[in-house]
Amino acid sequence: MLSLPDVIGVGIGRDDAGAEVIDVYVQRAVPRRDLDLGATIPDALEGVPVRVVPIGEVTAQGN
Repeated sequence: MLSLPDVIGVGIGRDDAGAEVIDVYVQRAVPRRDLDLGATIPDALEGVPVRVVPIGEVTAQGN
């Protein structure tokens, strides 16, 4: 998953109803139709829904 374009991170979260989801953090949301076939994020992994979360660019923070 982390090798896909724009994917920054992956985590576990909960949807609005409290069900477990896999969060995939991306720099920017890209419509599925604009992605290459091998670059799409699946709707679910092993039956667990996947939620794409755009978070923008990640940069190192100083102390």
